Amino acid sequence: MLTRLLLPAYGVVAEAGNVDEAQSLAEIEQYDLAILDVNLHGFSVLPVAEIVSERGLPLFFLSGYGLKGIPDQFKGVPVLSKPCELETLKRTIDAVLSNASL
Repeated sequence: MLTRLLLPAYGVVAEAGNVDEAQSLAEIEQYDLAILDVNLHGFSVLPVAEIVSERGLPLFFLSGYGLKGIPDQFKGVPVLSKPCELETLKRTIDAVLSNASL
């Protein structure tokens, strides 16, 4: 999911159900933050995370597997376990965006 900051709330710019679609969106969309599921229909989201990172944009992961499956180069990136509370998601978005603007 790619999000664009819409004050006072956040808005979803795009969603993808597979890695190919996610890669394309990550390359062309204008967004402030990427929230990436570690596994999209059995495929690693690593290529998408790399695109987001190369663009210099912040990201974090959602995972039903905890820290397992997080690509090594992204081990310091926040990971939320699924399912997560809406308030936890909001706090994580705020924290990641706050750190990105430093």
